[in-house]
Amino acid sequence: MKTFVTVLGASIAFFLTIAMFGLTDWDRPPLAVQQSGFRGTAMDQIHTRAGAAETKAANVAPAPADPAEPGEELAGATYENVQVLKNVSVNEFNRLMVSMTEWVSPEQGCTYCHNTENMADDSLYQKKVARRMLQMTQHINESWKDNHVGGTGVTCFTCHRGQPVPAHVWFTDPGPNRPGGFTARNNGQNLAKASVGLASLPYDTLTEYLADKTIDNNAIRVNATTALPTTKGKPIQDAEKTYGLMIHMSEGLGVNCTFCHNTRAISNWSQSTPQRTTAWHGIRMVRDINGTYLEPLTSTFPTARLGVLGDVPKVNCTTCHNGQSKPLNGASMIEAYPELAKSTETASAADPVPADPAPADPAPTPAPQ
Repeated sequence: MKTFVTVLGASIAFFLTIAMFGLTDWDRPPLAVQQSGFRGTAMDQIHTRAGAAETKAANVAPAPADPAEPGEELAGATYENVQVLKNVSVNEFNRLMVSMTEWVSPEQGCTYCHNTENMADDSLYQKKVARRMLQMTQHINESWKDNHVGGTGVTCFTCHRGQPVPAHVWFTDPGPNRPGGFTARNNGQNLAKASVGLASLPYDTLTEYLADKTIDNNAIRVNATTALPTTKGKPIQDAEKTYGLMIHMSEGLGVNCTFCHNTRAISNWSQSTPQRTTAWHGIRMVRDINGTYLEPLTSTFPTARLGVLGDVPKVNCTTCHNGQSKPLNGASMIEAYPELAKSTETASAADPVPADPAPADPAPTPAPQ
């Protein structure tokens, strides 16, 4: 009986093996490979073609609205309580308002921000936020053009994608609500959090590295600059936080480490790709957006829109990139909307002028990350 069972088991295993190789497609899926570094360094971005096509299809920019008819009458002289766009023509103003509705609230329509009985009314918090977001968009396209967003720029759609609240915003994560005692100390890690790729790394690195626009530029750097230690250096906890941020950036852009780094010399700028410099500025741009434009809106947002600790929704790399190295497949967003390319306000004591956030220190050569 034992021999029979052994033979039967071996026969079943044999036929199952044949079935696996004969009936299942074991070929490697077609790959899309893009070299991002010097030849021979294995600095490649590798995706399946199906996955790349799916990501591309999910990041299609909308067609721009038809150009506005020429006109000299300004929106600020025609409509009441126009503050940010008062120096654009009425036709350009109306065209942009229609586009913003499609970008942000296509289902809710104009009433999402406006009291249609009195369009000048500022009672809806959405209108106050939208006004500040217009200033932010103009500021990004003007102040961060050379170092990060380039000539493609951004519009409301870059983040919102047809939703009143962008899909990829974040709040400070307070961690689990545990009783006191020794077991409650988890050092802010060992929880499955999407912000760090479900790894056991600290799960709230975004607050530490992206929320504060005045953070020390050396905060992220943990690699030593010499072969042997010359100072005490940083603890392993700081390294874990840095790697948590790097995982966020990698997943947010849909790339691996070699998109910016030569992994044989992670900290060496001379062996890194140009994308690392762009990312260096991108980190500072995100801090600028969160610190200059979003955090000051804390009292404007209703409590229901704040995080559990009372903080505003903030942006990170994924908010714009949505899994692509170039948001919206690299489509030019402001070419058709020049009023978003720079500030349309006339500087005066009454006009709110965004602070200049451009980093005082030049782009890395070699700069700290």
